[in-house]
Amino acid sequence: VSFQSSDTFIFGVQEMVFRGTDTVAVLMEWVLARLVLHPDVQARVHEELDRAVGRDRAVTESDAASLPYLHAVIKETLRVHPPGPLLSWARLATSDIHVDGFLIPAGTTAMVNMWAITHDPDVWAEPDEFRPERFVAGQPAAELSVMGSDLRLAPFGAGRRSCPGKSLAMATVAFWLATLLHELEFLPSPDPARGVHLGETLRLSCEMAAPLAVTPRPRRPAA
Repeated sequence: VSFQSSDTFIFGVQEMVFRGTDTVAVLMEWVLARLVLHPDVQARVHEELDRAVGRDRAVTESDAASLPYLHAVIKETLRVHPPGPLLSWARLATSDIHVDGFLIPAGTTAMVNMWAITHDPDVWAEPDEFRPERFVAGQPAAELSVMGSDLRLAPFGAGRRSCPGKSLAMATVAFWLATLLHELEFLPSPDPARGVHLGETLRLSCEMAAPLAVTPRPRRPAA
């Protein structure tokens, strides 16, 4: 790989950090926050892990394929809290143009607002409700892919410029979450002031405004 300038090199490094680590960490934090707020959902994930893996061994990467409900939780989290709410499909209007009755003045940069799409009541039933069940077998959205083939939920973008690491990201998140949840139960922090707050702030990714504080409790006996 060659770079034409130091600015290009810095941009490339920032992209790798942002796309490769920041979004994954942010997504996992949102998932854990939701599991603490929805103990019934966490209990169902634990039941699935106990069924598919058991408690006498550690989770392996191949186990992820046997955890459909965990994948449903990840999809629902991506819907409610997309780490990159403004997709990088930016387009610059080079002249005044009308789109669907709206004037887009020359010089305007237009971006796809995935957060607005995933919270649109015309697209999603009860969009503000956290319901992983909408992605389980038998439901209309069960087969919906997050890889860009369906723009109702395309957190990695779509087309030729979609995130090249999307498959790795989903596999990594599923394995790491399965490992954490197999070993631990996540409970609210004993400090009421440090409870789970769902306020969002847009930095490199759409992060939790107040960092997550939880109490982990072991589920398996120490080896």
